[in-house]
This record gives sequence, C-alpha cells and structure tokens, in this order.
Amino acid sequence: MAEIRIRNTNERISGEANVKAFLEKQEVLYEHWNAAKLPAELQGKFSLTDEEKSQILATFDEEIRDLASRRGYQTWDIVALSDATPNLDELLKKFEQVHTHTEDEVRAITAGKGIFIIKGTDDVGYFDVELEAGDVISVPEHKPHFFTLMENRQIVAVRLFIETEGWIAHPFEDPTFQKA
Repeated sequence: MAEIRIRNTNERISGEANVKAFLEKQEVLYEHWNAAKLPAELQGKFSLTDEEKSQILATFDEEIRDLASRRGYQTWDIVALSDATPNLDELLKKFEQVHTHTEDEVRAITAGKGIFIIKGTDDVGYFDVELEAGDVISVPEHKPHFFTLMENRQIVAVRLFIETEGWIAHPFEDPTFQKA
C-alpha cells in the first residue's frame, strides 16, 4: 500500500483512503489493483522475457483497459528495472531530475517498490509517494516530479501513454527542490 512523506514536515500519510484523499487534493490519481493476481513465479522476478511481459499485461488486461478508457490512454508496456538492468545507475540519473511531461505519467506497480517525488501545492511543497505492488498512480501533465527506485532497487510496472511514442521529459528547474 502506498505511503506518503511530506518533505517539509516529514509527516507520513498511510492507509489507502488517506493516501487517495491527499493525492486527490494534489490532482494525482491513485488506485489499487490486486497484485496477488500475478502468477507467483512473476511476483518476485525483475528480469523479464518478452513472453513474461506479455503475461503480466494479459493478467491485468481488464484493469489496464478500464483505466485507459477512462483516461484516454492509447498504448501501454512493461518496464522492469533491477541491478540486472544494464547501466541502471546511468538510467536512474536521467530519471532523478525534476521534470514535467505534456501527458500524464502513469505507473501500475506489479512487483517491487518505487517512489515518485512530486511537487505539490504551495502549502505542501514536495512529497514522496512510496509505491509497491498493486499501487497505481497517474501524475498529471505539467506537474513537476521524478521517479526513482527504493532501497531494494527492483520494480516492474505497467506504463500507460496517450501518445503512442511515449512521453518526453521536459526539465523543470526549481531552486526550492532539495534531494532528500
């Protein structure tokens, strides 16, 4: 279940209803899918074949299509990151820069853990959304954010896009942002 840490105050928000209510106020969509639907052999696997990626997409096909129809997403894929990913640290450096997109950034976590750092309203500032299997988040277009892995450095997620070529990051310079 997702948990939030507000960076300015170190306040933590937990519990599905509380997380959802907080994120709604920040214009961020949060849902929860049943991650236990995923076959056991894929629940802890972070280096995937194309066939295994297809199996994950098929497992969550109903949820993906429901979300896509409600939000206008046209295409989706699987991203899997772990220490087995070539050039993982270089890839993460690219992710770990505050940026925006011209469409939502959507992740449905099917295994592992990750964290979105999002710029909230002026009274909140930046906050972390710690995600695990079953958590679904959609950061709206033009909202400054970035994504990275948590200490386990393993994640598998469904990504959904409006634009068929995927999203493009636009750097967002913010002198008020502090890494930790």
